[in-house]
Amino acid sequence: MLAVDLGTSGCKTALVNQAGRVLAWAFEPVATRILPGGGAEQDPQDWWRALMGSARQALGRGGVDPARVLAVCCSTQGEGTVAVDRDGQVLAPALTWMDMRGAAALRRQVRGRLNVAGYDAWRLWRWLRLCGGAPSLSGKDPAAHMLWLRHHRPDVFERTYKFLNVLDFLNHRLTGRFVATPDSILTSWVTDNRDPACIRYDRRLVAASGVDAAKFPELVRCCDVIGVLLPQVADELGLSRSVQVVAGAIDNTAAAIGAGTLAHYATHLYVGTSSWLGAHVPAKRTDIRASIASVPCALPDRYLMVAMQTSAGANLSFLKDQVLYHQDELLREAATEDVYQLLDQIAARVPAGSDGLVYTPWLFGERCPVEDQSLRAGLFNLSLAHSRETMIRAFLEGVALNTHWMMAPVARFMGRPIERLTLLGGGGRSAVWCQIFADVLGVPIHQLIDPMQANALGAAYIAFHGLGLLDMARGAAQTRYRAVFEPRAAHSDVYARRFETFTELHRRLAPLYRRIHSEEV
Repeated sequence: MLAVDLGTSGCKTALVNQAGRVLAWAFEPVATRILPGGGAEQDPQDWWRALMGSARQALGRGGVDPARVLAVCCSTQGEGTVAVDRDGQVLAPALTWMDMRGAAALRRQVRGRLNVAGYDAWRLWRWLRLCGGAPSLSGKDPAAHMLWLRHHRPDVFERTYKFLNVLDFLNHRLTGRFVATPDSILTSWVTDNRDPACIRYDRRLVAASGVDAAKFPELVRCCDVIGVLLPQVADELGLSRSVQVVAGAIDNTAAAIGAGTLAHYATHLYVGTSSWLGAHVPAKRTDIRASIASVPCALPDRYLMVAMQTSAGANLSFLKDQVLYHQDELLREAATEDVYQLLDQIAARVPAGSDGLVYTPWLFGERCPVEDQSLRAGLFNLSLAHSRETMIRAFLEGVALNTHWMMAPVARFMGRPIERLTLLGGGGRSAVWCQIFADVLGVPIHQLIDPMQANALGAAYIAFHGLGLLDMARGAAQTRYRAVFEPRAAHSDVYARRFETFTELHRRLAPLYRRIHSEEV
């Protein structure tokens, strides 16, 4: 299978065989444009260029006859919004999952005469009963993105034939079809999700969205074959025109499969640009206060519990790009490809607890266990005794402390403690960070053999299953691990005290952040 993993930072494409071996893979970066007022955009044409470029490289490196490639399947970042016309031409830059500009329009849309937690009580009850969640008041999902376009880009809104999520856009470029999967359509909040095997649009939810029903794409299942490659795409990649395209999934759905965590309540921690805790569960539930929900996924007999945090690896990218290697007149050396390995070496020299330095990693607000778009990152207790080394360690610990913050509500949601975690995503490559997570969270961390390939593996298994060639459970049984990191008792007291400080910082600073951002508006 040619498995595509399009994340926020770029596109990774892999050649994967039926035994779950990645024969070759390649990466092409994608830029994000941060705009005033909470905007975060990407160019969909960049996604396509990154997909085609990385696919050509993977095919060239794999040593595999292109005739053996049976299908293409994508896993992508979720909660993005692309407006396209009838020919699939992009009408405006894509609003990504970080874009919060639609928050005000969304709040107006969801309010009524009797409100609960910012929502019309009757509408909230309907969303929770049918969808298992409700539109994010932070404005970070397609429900708000589409309203922002309606209010601020009415020309684009009127010309839009379909609103597509990131996965839907790639599938259209591959096959010419306008389709959405149960997980890609989820955060438009217009589907009845009570039967995981039969997700369908609900006319009342569509009417409440403020978007015409005709602007939503046809629904298919993640494992459905949606067509064959368009001739020009097949020719450009050097593949047969009979290569099929399987619908695929959003990143958290694919990751849960690629991590091998198919059993009920088997939990994984993904650490990429953002992070999340995820686990398959038998029933649809919602904890609206902690922003945790179990939602449709690629498996038709269960749901996927997802607890999402906004900034994880993004903090290290920020440290690298905006502090350590910022392109200005002070720069005297260029960042190298192994800079994250160097950060690991540096962090390993610093004692647990970062000599009292605490980092809060809320670069772009937060979602779980509190949804607050006004929160921002900061270093607390910085002194002359600290150094760049201390800051690097504090960044790693801050993300782990933030994950610890959502462990308790996730355990309550599942009705059982989390006893182990499978760690995947780019952050999972770092042995130092794996050990920090184990020490902070107090559970064993199972590191995949190649944590960055989990999403591509998940997409490949979805494709093999869709073609009837591999059972999902058999694919999960092929999961391989590099190491297991056990919590170290010597560090538990240090991190317990740091966690108390971390949560107190939130309690004290949250009102200040809200005041600052209200003054800016």
